[in-house]
Amino acid sequence: MEIQITSTKSEGAERRIQVAVPGAAVKDARKRAASRVAQQVRLPGFRVGKAPAAMVEKKFADVIKQEALEQVMRDAYQAVIEQEKLKLVTQPHAHDVKFAEDEALSFELHCEVQPELALAHVTGFQVKRPAAVVTGDQVKEQIEHLRDQRATWTPVEDKPAEGDMVVVMLAMAEDGGALPEGKEYRVVLGAGQAIPAIEELLMELTPGGTVERPVRWPDDFPDEAQRGKTKTVRAELKEVKRKEVPALDDAWAREMGDFDSLEALTTAVRSDLEASAVREADATVRGLLLDEIIGANPFDVPPSWVSQLVQSYAQAYGVPEAEQERFASEFHATAERQVRRDLVIETIAERERLAAGEADVDAKVQEMAEKRGANPGQVYAQLQKAGRLREIERGITEDRVFAWLLERNTVEQA
Repeated sequence: MEIQITSTKSEGAERRIQVAVPGAAVKDARKRAASRVAQQVRLPGFRVGKAPAAMVEKKFADVIKQEALEQVMRDAYQAVIEQEKLKLVTQPHAHDVKFAEDEALSFELHCEVQPELALAHVTGFQVKRPAAVVTGDQVKEQIEHLRDQRATWTPVEDKPAEGDMVVVMLAMAEDGGALPEGKEYRVVLGAGQAIPAIEELLMELTPGGTVERPVRWPDDFPDEAQRGKTKTVRAELKEVKRKEVPALDDAWAREMGDFDSLEALTTAVRSDLEASAVREADATVRGLLLDEIIGANPFDVPPSWVSQLVQSYAQAYGVPEAEQERFASEFHATAERQVRRDLVIETIAERERLAAGEADVDAKVQEMAEKRGANPGQVYAQLQKAGRLREIERGITEDRVFAWLLERNTVEQA
């Protein structure tokens, strides 16, 4: 197809291309469309495909025109892709479509293309690895967290205090309005689940007690519309439960797993924290290396990829629709960095032939099965059903890429 192509915008990964199709090409398409329609329709007094062409064109003019235009635009779109050698990442969209009386057609094609990463600078960088230190306080904190998980809640008849769990019926009304029927809430006092003024109100009550009075919402309340408002609050305290954690002794340690004593559990906790600290230090080094590479090798990323990642995170985090615009604004920079990170890793993996294959995934699954003492075939089937095989493949590839990078860059201990 003979068409005229003019680039009107070429910024980053975005392209806008003006396309003009001569009237002769549109007329030919219209003839072909009329012929196809004539072979398919039935008109009174004629067999299918035998009606006069002029009669078919008159009766089905709109159908023929629409079919012809769609075919011309598809052909023009394909011609643009081939002539401009575009590697698209999204479906192009036609804008400002104009169809002249002489049947000439013009439109502007909007699309995004794959970024080209030269990555000329990926070696010679220096980054610092943070110290993977685990303190005694961190070990104690983790032990307390484990005790907290095994805590029990016992009903008491006292006034509640910070740390207690209360069951309360709350009713609130604004501007002197009538109080509605109360709703039941379970609140752990001091955990930030209720505003301080309401917690203070609850701590005045004993189980079965009720209080009603104005409460002012704090000036830093998350919902801006509620900040500084005063509401009438009625609270009925139904129940108070106090947390009891298990004793810090050998008996509790044995309940937590295969530990003979509290000392053995403490040693295991420290070991786990140290392994976690090493992983965090490794992740920091990887992040710093990528930052250096991205900074030394500027490239553009398709906006649609960033938007898709933002949307996927919003869905995963369960962000309400009303808050998605704010979330997108706040998360945009993080999402863009993630896209850049993935592109760098994929490019190095492809260029240096480090990408994991099916055999690598099979070997990893075999290793996982041996650690679990399970059948490799069953583990593979479980991972496949959960959609995690691609995740394993990416993990192997990333490990290889970073191993390659670490051999060619300097990591200093902080």
